[in-house]
Amino acid sequence: MGISVIASWLKLIRVPNLATAVADPLAGFLIAGGFYQYENLPLGGWLAIASSLCLYAGGIVQNDVVDLQIDQIERPRRPLPSKCVSFEHARFLSIGLLLFGGGLACVASVVMNDVTPAVIGAMLTTAICGYNCYAKGTWLGPLLMGVCRALNWSLGMVVAGSPSLPLWMIPCGMGVYVTGITLFARDEAGAGKRYQLLVGALVMSAGLVCAGFTPLVSIEVNSTNVPHWLIEGRLIAWLALWSVLGVSILIRCGQAILDPVPQRMQAAVGNAIMSIITLDAVLVLAFCGEQWAVTVLVLLVWFVLGRRIAAVT
Repeated sequence: MGISVIASWLKLIRVPNLATAVADPLAGFLIAGGFYQYENLPLGGWLAIASSLCLYAGGIVQNDVVDLQIDQIERPRRPLPSKCVSFEHARFLSIGLLLFGGGLACVASVVMNDVTPAVIGAMLTTAICGYNCYAKGTWLGPLLMGVCRALNWSLGMVVAGSPSLPLWMIPCGMGVYVTGITLFARDEAGAGKRYQLLVGALVMSAGLVCAGFTPLVSIEVNSTNVPHWLIEGRLIAWLALWSVLGVSILIRCGQAILDPVPQRMQAAVGNAIMSIITLDAVLVLAFCGEQWAVTVLVLLVWFVLGRRIAAVT
């Protein structure tokens, strides 16, 4: 297999985006599991990450398989329309990855002696296929994409055990955030409509607020999942960090709203997707401390290097 063929497959699965598929379940597992001390990740955590990776990659490939006719017009240089990757091989890979990812979630259920991870895995697989095959291009599409992200976070959380109620604000918030990104990116290949971009940015803001309030709510209700790093008097500093990150994301979106050309919209969407890793790391910082936060943040290296090979959007 030549280098060009390997590069085409890496472009097909959007290799930089896979870093976010690791960050979400890893962060969810660490926070729900209460990993304040740095230690080796248990088997359940690795299974959640592997399941998420397979499901995400399978969904991305399935997306291009379903979109082949559109991509032949709008993105002719993509691996499938340019015939750098066989359509039949891509379809086979997408099915195989989705089945294997769902199977790994079932293995996690066996390891944890709890059916919940298998249920979440099945729901995530269904949501991915539903988005790609039916909901894309409809009003339900962005919502279903957000559901996929929320379930991805939830998979790591349920594998770690029984998360306290406030923690469910995180997957809900991150799901809403990704719904906003999807709304924002709906016409990234053409001239954007300002009102649609504005709605997308507002939805992203709502998701950031929901997820960002989770540590504060956990402290107020004396949650069993304690934000250890914050109870030492760092709450204001953490909220400032979260706010600065959120504002930086929205500023890029604002630039695209003011000048809705493909380059600005794609830059804003790419930045918002990359920021998922940073947001996950900051949430891990609140509950698990600096060492685990840096571990999640290191995934940015994967994302940045991967972006040299494949486009994010």
